Amino acid sequence: MSEAHQAGAPAVEPVSRVPEAERLARVSLSCAVEPGDGTTSSLVRQMGAERALEKARSAGEGEPGEMLALRLAEVDAARQLDQAARCGIRFLVPGDPEWPTGLDQLDDAITLEGFGGMPPGLWVKGPMPLTELATSVAVVGSRAASVYGVEMTRAVCAHLALSGVPVVSGGALGIDFEAHDATLTADGVTAAVLACGVDRVYPAQNRLLLQHLAAEFAVVSEQPPGSAPTRPRFLARNRLIAAMTSGTVVVEAALRSGALNTAGWAESLNRHVMCVPGPVTSYTSRGVNNFLREGRGTVVTHGAEVLELIGAAGEHLLDPPRGDTRPRDALTRTERSVVEWVPVSEPAPVESISRLCGLSLRTTEGALRRLRSKRLVQLGDDGWRLVPDA
Repeated sequence: MSEAHQAGAPAVEPVSRVPEAERLARVSLSCAVEPGDGTTSSLVRQMGAERALEKARSAGEGEPGEMLALRLAEVDAARQLDQAARCGIRFLVPGDPEWPTGLDQLDDAITLEGFGGMPPGLWVKGPMPLTELATSVAVVGSRAASVYGVEMTRAVCAHLALSGVPVVSGGALGIDFEAHDATLTADGVTAAVLACGVDRVYPAQNRLLLQHLAAEFAVVSEQPPGSAPTRPRFLARNRLIAAMTSGTVVVEAALRSGALNTAGWAESLNRHVMCVPGPVTSYTSRGVNNFLREGRGTVVTHGAEVLELIGAAGEHLLDPPRGDTRPRDALTRTERSVVEWVPVSEPAPVESISRLCGLSLRTTEGALRRLRSKRLVQLGDDGWRLVPDA
């Protein structure tokens, strides 16, 4: 964690080469356009923010863009920026050093219904520069988290935090809260992406968490200050979480969970989608289990497995999973062949064991002596037998 975070110092604003006219145009669009408006996003991409704003303002009475033009007429972009700055809120646009470049790919992921696209800008409150989220992981899931979901979330996020990987979530109840809280407990870096203005606290139960993130880290939204959360805005927010991160981990999700919506966006953006499977009898895991059943995600059960997927090739390789180590695991091929034919109860002479395992008498005798030194077999008056529980 940087010294600025620990001290709660204000962020040092990096130099930006974005023209002020373009920034103001994007402020206007951010204040008037609903999140996820793919049509406006496409216009901005094709002709730039200033020309797109002029076109939107020119819609006349009865034309399709009339309501947007009316909303734009009420926006005073310069005043909006000034009021935000007084509240410690900054507005980022493409071209700013702090802009999360992963968001640029959203224009290629607009749905057939025209939903999606890159936001005009981001409103950010908090001292942490968003450049720290370049290799972050999103951890999302059910608001009605189970004990299992809480334990898995906290374990995964603690491992990520201790490995220096930031965690991004939505600041909601349940899995989101646990993801942020576990990361903070492990002295990690975390940020919340909201479906309302960054000056609002929603949900109210997470007031202390969100206030802490805004004071020490960052809360982010494409909605201007003062905006209220709505269901469509939550769905629009999910695409930002997916785009800003290297991959998304879904811990618990019902069949109609918003967490699966985030996973879908991550999938369309070619990000890693990782799912923690849950009990087949659990309602809150039905969605994530079904997602895996459709072959649309990778199973993860530990933070180390998340790191292996998001890291550079060979950076976090894991050894193949194994069960508990047993004495027989270290045996040579010959010793394994011999020990399989040593009886459990009635002793057998070496000649019998040699014949059964198909090895010479000399080879069998040598293997039996080595097995005895490893306390796997014992020699009695009537022959060889296995040591109990060997």
